[in-house]
Amino acid sequence: MLQEFFAALADPSVPFIRYALIAGLLSSVSFGIIGSFVVVKRISYIAGAISHAALAGIGAALYFKHVYGLDFLSPLHGAIVAALSAALIIGLVSTYSNEREDTIIGSIWAIGMAVGLLFIARTPGYVDPMSYLFGNILLVGRQELILILVLDLLVIVLSILFYHQFLALSFDEEFTRLRGIPTRLYYVLLILLIAVTVVLMVTVVGIVMVIALLTIPAATAGLFSKKLWQMMVLAGLFCALFTSLGLGTSYVLDLPSGSTTIVFAGIVYLGGLLFRRLKQLT
Repeated sequence: MLQEFFAALADPSVPFIRYALIAGLLSSVSFGIIGSFVVVKRISYIAGAISHAALAGIGAALYFKHVYGLDFLSPLHGAIVAALSAALIIGLVSTYSNEREDTIIGSIWAIGMAVGLLFIARTPGYVDPMSYLFGNILLVGRQELILILVLDLLVIVLSILFYHQFLALSFDEEFTRLRGIPTRLYYVLLILLIAVTVVLMVTVVGIVMVIALLTIPAATAGLFSKKLWQMMVLAGLFCALFTSLGLGTSYVLDLPSGSTTIVFAGIVYLGGLLFRRLKQLT
């Protein structure tokens, strides 16, 4: 069945298939790294708020592109600005304000969605929000692929440079603070890296399913690893597997690529849980 998909990869007349696969594989590295931090520190709700706030930037980019003729502006550019803005607000409010974090997160979640849908509604012509909500990796072009590569390298480099600080922050924030490490600064930086990763994920599985791809591969990797770096490596490999299978299957069966990817991830995760349970019983 997948022979049709492999034939499409080798066909020079359909480069978007290769772009989609490369985008998925490149992004998987960031997904594995940041997803592991998110799962260990249990802050997936922050990723959800940032991903939904990204719709505001996507809608604004589409609006300004069509109304004011800014052809260089792509939805991914808008998503980056909105996601980083939302992450910065959440990070600063969480660390320097007495406001309830859950209230800020909920507000950004809802407002971002509302603003994005309003911009899309006012954009001339028909704009289908479903591809942004549930993902369509086949829409990735050469320009988006270059931007994905840059963002991916940014996440990888910063995660390696500050790995030990993020590690300490994720497992024991209070002890880290007592050691004189500026936990507030690194917490904000971690949330900003989550925002960048979320933007990468929006291109793969869409806004609605970001939390799933950010957490399921890392949670699956956690079933088979004892150290954080092992969890990151396995999570990245799982992400690459899920996105590749999801892309190939969706292309052959004409299914939504994001949903197909998440289904594969869910099946493997449930299988891993069952395997670990059976191993404990024997």
